Order: sequence, then C-alpha cells, then structure tokens
Amino acid sequence: MLAPNAPGQNQLLAALPAADYERLLPHLEPVPLDLGWAVYEAGGQQGYVYFPTTSIVSLLYVMQDGSSAEIAVVGNEGMVGIALFMGGETTPSRAVVQSAGHGYRLRASVLKSEFAQGGDLQHLLLRYTQALITQMAQTAVCNRHHSVEQQLCRWLLLSIDRLSSNELTMTQELIANMLGVRREGVTEAAGRLQAAGLIHYSRGKISVLDRPKLEARVCECYAVVKREYDRLLPKAIAS
Repeated sequence: MLAPNAPGQNQLLAALPAADYERLLPHLEPVPLDLGWAVYEAGGQQGYVYFPTTSIVSLLYVMQDGSSAEIAVVGNEGMVGIALFMGGETTPSRAVVQSAGHGYRLRASVLKSEFAQGGDLQHLLLRYTQALITQMAQTAVCNRHHSVEQQLCRWLLLSIDRLSSNELTMTQELIANMLGVRREGVTEAAGRLQAAGLIHYSRGKISVLDRPKLEARVCECYAVVKREYDRLLPKAIAS
C-alpha cells in the first residue's frame, strides 16, 4: 500500500523502472498546491517541474484583454513543466491550480540531468509529451466543433480521471473561463446535466453521479484523448 500522498500516487512517477524511481526519490519535495496558485506564468522561468498527486493544474492561454482558455489539464497522470526538458525553457501558457491538493516538485537541474542520460525516463517523458500534445490538439478541435454541453462533459471526465474523487470544487464562472465560453452557456449546460441526473451542482461543488451516462453524452474528443494516454502511458506502481 502506498502512503497517503506518496510520490507513487503520480502515475508518471509510478511508471518509472524501480532504479530510476529510487534515484529521483531523494530529490522529490512534497508541496501543497493551493487553489488558484500559478505554478508558472507565461514566459516565466521554471525552476521546477511538478508531479500532482491529489490536485489538478490547468494549462491556460491568457489573451491581452485578460480572458483565458484552457488548453490542457494535468493531474496524477502527468507532470507540469515539459518546456524544461524539451529545450524551450519557457512557454506562452500559464499553469494554475484548478483543484487544490498536493504534489511533488523536482528541481529543473535534476530533471535535465536525468533526461540527458536517455533511457527509460527520457522515453517515458517523451511519450507523456505526445499524450499531452494530443490533449491540447483535441481541446482545440472540441472548442471549435462541439457544443458547450459536450465540452463540459469532456472537461468533467478528464478532470475526475485525474483525481481519486468524483467531486470537483469549481464555480461555473471558473469553468466558463477554462472553456473560453460565456457563463450563461455553462449554467444552461450544467442545468441540463443535473436535470438528467448525471451530475449534482451546489455551492461551487460538482459531483458526477452517473459516469456511464456522462460518457454516453460526451463527444468523441474524450475517448481520443483517453485512448492515447492509455496507449502511451501504461500504468505501473513504482517499487
């Protein structure tokens, strides 16, 4: 059994071979990830990468007028800060905690050194990057071609996949900002899902009550993203 909030609760860390995991373990620092905290800002230097365990981080693109849209979500399946090992060092997106919890951080210098050695860790991080790019691309497609209700279903499923709970703490206004749509559209969509018994929404908390029906209602984008993550990132438990 893993200890509460152990590094192995992060699936990316858990998928590492035991030798790689044990080598990283002394360098992994537990950190609280508080709601609304900016893990990094657009164009800012990134001194660490983060491995969420019980939290979700949104990758956002912020426009000049202050409006924003989510391009990906990262939870216990992955890590925040791929620019560090991809050679870019910074990124035009912003990373903000959307669901509070915990995680682990690793110094950029340690990750770069490990990545430069090649081997299993490098291959795993590159596969994760491909999966994340798929999520970003599918989000763009979904936002262009599917209804707000379908986008909301996709967002809910992707979010609870990255938590150990079926409940999210999230206002409709924040969801609208994430999806880049009007709040009224989210209110109407959430109302329809609640009336159908798929979710319950009250005082900033959303509970998924009927996941199979939610999956039946979502557009194809969710399945595309999930299949790619499952294909590229086999689940394992670090020893």
